[in-house]
Amino acid sequence: MSVKLRFNSPSDGGLIHRSRSFTGLGSLSGRPREYLEVHQAEMELLSSQQRETKRNSRLAFLYDLEKEIKALERYIRRLEFQMSKVEELYETYCVQWKLCQGAVNMKRAFSLSPSSRASRESLHFLYINVPACTSDCDMSTMEGDLEILLGELHIKMKGLIGFARLCPGDQYEVVVRLGRQRWKIRGRIESDDSQSWDEEEMVFLPHVYHNFEIKVMEAKGLGWLLVGMVTCASVDFFVAQPQLMLVDITELGTIKLQLEVTWKYANARNAT
Repeated sequence: MSVKLRFNSPSDGGLIHRSRSFTGLGSLSGRPREYLEVHQAEMELLSSQQRETKRNSRLAFLYDLEKEIKALERYIRRLEFQMSKVEELYETYCVQWKLCQGAVNMKRAFSLSPSSRASRESLHFLYINVPACTSDCDMSTMEGDLEILLGELHIKMKGLIGFARLCPGDQYEVVVRLGRQRWKIRGRIESDDSQSWDEEEMVFLPHVYHNFEIKVMEAKGLGWLLVGMVTCASVDFFVAQPQLMLVDITELGTIKLQLEVTWKYANARNAT
């Protein structure tokens, strides 16, 4: 699919977030709650419209509005239920992770301490039980369940910003990675300064450990020259409403990448 995009300047309005280049998932604490508040605010607005409509006796519009309110009520209940599952799973995961880390730290400490009968017996006990601890808790299964509950991240390519760096005829390749997931797209700068890209959108499944890695290449002669590569913390992509993100590709920010990120927390895969 060929997508022709004209870049919208940040001065045109809209929510712009500059990415930060650091690793580590960080904490998602508050993000699902924040997501719920957006829909609760929408619910309050619809309820207000419903009360006003009842006073005006517009029955047809009132019927459609009531249907929309009921659908939103069901969606909010599903969100609340899913949030409770995420919080319960995350708490269990954190407790089990701390137990496993404690066992590993004790094993390291006993192995470095002066040898004695007590230390040897303790070390032998840990050698037997540390693998059992990491196996029985099945951390990978909990990680997979948590990732499924986090929904999907929809990322749209909105274009490159380069000011004087972008010239008609220039060709670029953008590669976005999240763990084993990979999105590679190519585009060119047209004579009217618009940008054409061979794909517009990619859906990524969240990952507990991996962060987003973005690489931009420019066509030079018969090959490709690296423009810049950056790592963005995945936690920055989890926001309640769609956002535009500006990613500095070069160290001085002479080339930037603009992405539109939408987090679909309760998606069709998890609907019950």
